[in-house]
Amino acid sequence: MSGIEFTFRKTRPADHPKARYPGLRPTQKRFSKGEQVAPGALPLLCDIVMDQDVAVTLRDGKRIYVDIFRPADHTQPLPTLVNWGPYGKQGGVIAFEDLPFRGGVTPGMVSGLEMFEGADPAYWCAHGYAVVNVDAPGTMSSEGDIHCWGRQEGRDGHDLVEWVGAQSWSNGKVGLTGTSWLAIVQWFIAAEQPPHLAAISPCEGWTDLYRTDVVRGGIPDFGFNDHMLSMFAGPGGVEDVPAIGRTDTLMNDYWRDKIPDLGKIEVPAYVISSWTNLIHAIGTFNGWCGLASAQKWLRVHNSHEWAHYYTEVDDLRRFFDRFLKGDQNGWDETPPVRLAVLDPGGEDILDRAEADFPLPRTVYTPLYLDAATGTMAAEAPAQAAFAEYDPADKTSRAVFTHRFDRDTEIVGYLKAQLWVEAKEADDLDLYVEVRKLDADGRHLGCWTFLPPGKSRDVPPDNVESQPGMFVFSGAKGMQRASLRAVDPALSGPARPHHTYDRTQKLAPGEVVPVDVQIWPLGMRWSTGQQIQLVIAGQKLSGAEFPGLAGPDTVNRGRHVIHTGAEHGSYLMLPVTG
Repeated sequence: MSGIEFTFRKTRPADHPKARYPGLRPTQKRFSKGEQVAPGALPLLCDIVMDQDVAVTLRDGKRIYVDIFRPADHTQPLPTLVNWGPYGKQGGVIAFEDLPFRGGVTPGMVSGLEMFEGADPAYWCAHGYAVVNVDAPGTMSSEGDIHCWGRQEGRDGHDLVEWVGAQSWSNGKVGLTGTSWLAIVQWFIAAEQPPHLAAISPCEGWTDLYRTDVVRGGIPDFGFNDHMLSMFAGPGGVEDVPAIGRTDTLMNDYWRDKIPDLGKIEVPAYVISSWTNLIHAIGTFNGWCGLASAQKWLRVHNSHEWAHYYTEVDDLRRFFDRFLKGDQNGWDETPPVRLAVLDPGGEDILDRAEADFPLPRTVYTPLYLDAATGTMAAEAPAQAAFAEYDPADKTSRAVFTHRFDRDTEIVGYLKAQLWVEAKEADDLDLYVEVRKLDADGRHLGCWTFLPPGKSRDVPPDNVESQPGMFVFSGAKGMQRASLRAVDPALSGPARPHHTYDRTQKLAPGEVVPVDVQIWPLGMRWSTGQQIQLVIAGQKLSGAEFPGLAGPDTVNRGRHVIHTGAEHGSYLMLPVTG
């Protein structure tokens, strides 16, 4: 795109064994009701016709390939769901069997016709839909390079939506669906306002690549992104986000291109989120808040994105039936927000109806830190104190705890404002986590889905060591002190909007306030249970994705957290009950 410089790395060839790509083979296939496409898979619910490797030419001349699934006996034009992604519409560089516990998606949940993270044609064709699986530009045999979201992928998606809406078998109404990458790209395609786009349903997808993914809190962390990009296969290249990020460390046009214009999204939207997703949660909530859609719904679940997407598909179908088929099925009476509230050690609340998010009744309540006692309280301590830790030591941290004297619920955005000092350095990276403890001080956490042979709750003595991708130990936040500048006009009581446009190094002995955005949380505490704020110089709890490269931190020397007197460090809680 004009004015933006992209750096690409070469992808694997499409015939690489790990791409699992069967090759370009334009043909038509027919599948029979009851057929199992893969061993143990969901038997097909109806006869399906598949048009394989259909070529579509985009506005810039690139030719991409799609697979089209339709119920074999349809006689009327069909509404269509589009799955747009870079993994491969057949085979693919990643599949559920590659993941621990299959990511919560058991073999019988899906048919094997689905692309990774996308809608399953077996289900949707049986309910009167066409499904289009897309090899995005640069994927497998599709021409071009793989763009990591942004305006270019939005424009390409716009052209595909318009092509689908004009086909003879289409009723002219197209919906976008899918999780993760397939959710993120929906924001960008919808912002291009393709006329045939009738509705979107992003399930767990961020809305700002810099702030909520690869440079969270201003701390470059490219391990997961680098791993994913290294897997892609196709004829060209893929945007080398890690290389760009290590060169362009401050907010610029490249990173702004990775923020969709939510104010241009006016189609009906059903946004699905959770408190537990370590990459997508905050961006998904931000997406909901920023949408211009007059008809929008939010459902916050207590599971993992993939497990929820395939088990709650009937609910998703009601939404698309309403806006792609025009069915008057009562969807309009669905509460704008349906909320899960976590209760590790107790019983989660599910699908509680709410009028909006953040909840209108939210009372933003600070708990002030006291380093002299390691506690937090409603009143700021009069006496100054400080806590030190060594960021190089995994066991070294500053810990502050508060015991609730009544049942308490917090739902929404959180932040910590910490007055910090760097010993022997001019910068520091902060990592924080808000945890739930029982009355005896044991850490309470939960699995994000229920793996075989495990209970929902993680044993209290084992929470911190569990894999962070599937175990929720607490709401996390991180922030680089030198990138602490915020825009007050765009910030809220617990939503600091960091500008990331300038660097402010620390002078020797200087103590500065740093706002740390903490991921949104919905959780209950019973009387006597405790909330704990843990502060350290490296990631807390289990690694999100074990074995991957860690963040590019600047930490050296000791960190000092100042509390009391003129240094009123606090944790801001969104109290809702």
